[in-house]
Amino acid sequence: MKNSKFVIYLLFVAIMLPFSCGRDFLNTQPLDKISSEATWGDGALSEAFVFNVYSFLGYGGFEEEALAAFTDEAMFTHAGRGLEVVTEATLSPSNLGNTRVTQQWGELYLAIRQANTAIERLPSATFTDQDLKDRLLGEAYFLRAYYYSQLVRYYGGVPLIAAPFGLDEDYSTPRNTYEECVNFMVSDCDQAASLLEGKSLTRGRASRFSAMALKSRILTAAASDLHDGPTAQANSTAHASYGNLELVAYTSGDQNARWQAAKAASKALLDATTGYKLDLTAPVSHEEGIQNSISVAMGGGSAAGDAAAGQELIFERTHTALFTRENNWPLGGIHWGINNGPNGYHNWAGNTPIQQLVDDYEMMDGSRFDWNNSDQAAAPYDNRDPRFYSTVMYDGADWKPRPSDVAGLEPANQIQTGIYDDGAGGFINGIDTRQSPIEDWNGSRTHYYVRKYIDPDPAVVDNQSNAQVVPWPFIRYTEIVFNYAEALIELGEDAEARDWLNKVRFRAGMPAIDDSGDALKERYRNEKRIEMAYEEQRYFDARRWLIGPELHRGIKSIDVIATLKPGASPHVPYRYDKDVYNYEYKSVDNTENEVRKWDDKLYFRPISRDEINKNASLVQNPGY
Repeated sequence: MKNSKFVIYLLFVAIMLPFSCGRDFLNTQPLDKISSEATWGDGALSEAFVFNVYSFLGYGGFEEEALAAFTDEAMFTHAGRGLEVVTEATLSPSNLGNTRVTQQWGELYLAIRQANTAIERLPSATFTDQDLKDRLLGEAYFLRAYYYSQLVRYYGGVPLIAAPFGLDEDYSTPRNTYEECVNFMVSDCDQAASLLEGKSLTRGRASRFSAMALKSRILTAAASDLHDGPTAQANSTAHASYGNLELVAYTSGDQNARWQAAKAASKALLDATTGYKLDLTAPVSHEEGIQNSISVAMGGGSAAGDAAAGQELIFERTHTALFTRENNWPLGGIHWGINNGPNGYHNWAGNTPIQQLVDDYEMMDGSRFDWNNSDQAAAPYDNRDPRFYSTVMYDGADWKPRPSDVAGLEPANQIQTGIYDDGAGGFINGIDTRQSPIEDWNGSRTHYYVRKYIDPDPAVVDNQSNAQVVPWPFIRYTEIVFNYAEALIELGEDAEARDWLNKVRFRAGMPAIDDSGDALKERYRNEKRIEMAYEEQRYFDARRWLIGPELHRGIKSIDVIATLKPGASPHVPYRYDKDVYNYEYKSVDNTENEVRKWDDKLYFRPISRDEINKNASLVQNPGY
């Protein structure tokens, strides 16, 4: 695993520290090997083993190709990366496309095997620090549940392996039912929460709150339409003809009871701790809403030393001893800026927002943006939800100082993704376009760039090898707020659902909502889409809501054209100026890299042909 090599160093250090010059020095073990008994007889070595289980988390969502590019959030700029296998619905057991975007079957089971080893050995470990032993065991239970939850999110029911396989054991294990998997994961979460009760909170490590939050996520998914057998069969052609429905959905029981269980799990976490600035009773200002959203993306209240404002991140990928600093530069983590920033800053434009995402940000009064409204269409970036400005870079947006070799061409430090009247009958191409003199092949095809998770500090230069240290939010408090609100809506408890949604909106500077019934459900779904854009939520949400076609509803881009006002002279070099230029905005279809298509088989990933060849007991997913 690319991020786990650090454990070798930790083990080496641990074995060297107690080295003695006594007469038995010739009886030492080889320094490149640690016996099992030595590992579980020493607290530091046991901790290093569990740290290695964390390392399978990788970069979190900061891979170069983001999961957002499988959805109606983003388009990946560079062709030939295999993402179109999913977005164009040609995914199959023998063609998985890009295998970096999502964690793969084999690597998740390898992580589970490591967690199983820790769970098996820690109860009989001979080191004497019982508090550490309990903590490590709790973390191992959490990590096993987390890795299984990822498998189940992608594949439905999977084989439940509760102990490390030996060399001579039969690996032909059939898939467990979806219900059995949910029960197993919930049990692990409860075990983890109990063992981690009272343990100190350490950023990057699992806590009682992490276990409670993961339980909320698992039970919310379990209650959703994708996993209710009759509902799924009625709304998915792949499910309708599937002969093993129990592998991907409940085939009996009461969906409302499952929503009650999800509601209770979510409320338990909400009562146990607080999120970042979620105690407001009225909207903050527009500017404060932008800053709050940036603060959440940069790590929540604790990242800014604002612990009194609440702890937003419940489980995160840090840049501490739990993980090595990236050594495969520039793939992920600290390189999110170069992977996704504008080419006019010598960055690579990776996962660019599409117009459908931009259009879903509300106006400041809470109304929907509408291209048929002439005032809104003439100024589509004015008066929008503050989270738009903290998430998306658009033509004319202010950004960091340009690199020295670009500053002469664009000294105003504004994003340029349009074409601009040069006053002589022609047009100038923006510095951040695919017609730019600066690395045009790295220009955005949608004429937007993602801002979220890029450190806005001017001193952080994105295209350098040690760029930024921003944590990845595997689970944050606001997700559990959404889980709770969703359960309330499904159970008809609209008033309390509105109260919680308004807490999120007030932090962002948006007005309260008063919707109910189906309108509230739609408002909720859009609210979560906006608040948690680029956080690997949309891919799973749209699938569990059985609205998969929305994920692949095509790609729209924006064309921006600036013409001089009568009698005005152009800025040289060009800069955005509404007093000098008239700006026209056109939402256009984009088919440059991919023509998106949905197939109901995409509600689950296929089990690869290689895995089925290795394990004849596996049953393939519906539609494959």
